[in-house]
Amino acid sequence: MSDTILENEIIEFHKELDARGLNCPLPILKAKKALSELQSGEVLRIMATDPGSVRDFQAFCKQTGNALLSHVQTGREFVFLMQRK
Repeated sequence: MSDTILENEIIEFHKELDARGLNCPLPILKAKKALSELQSGEVLRIMATDPGSVRDFQAFCKQTGNALLSHVQTGREFVFLMQRK
């Protein structure tokens, strides 16, 4: 278990997924698999470089009921924190 700092708030995450360099739909498919390995309430940290991943993860969470806690862009990299329902 690790943590990440977002807007002066530390959020713990239980698993990390490196989806950098992957294009749609691979980041979503890999996130879905990683989430299935977590318990309810646990948090997945995802790193991606696909600009479309922002709207993809928002739609994915809306459809699946998982919570997108945050997404931050740093340069060309996106970091998402997703909590399993």
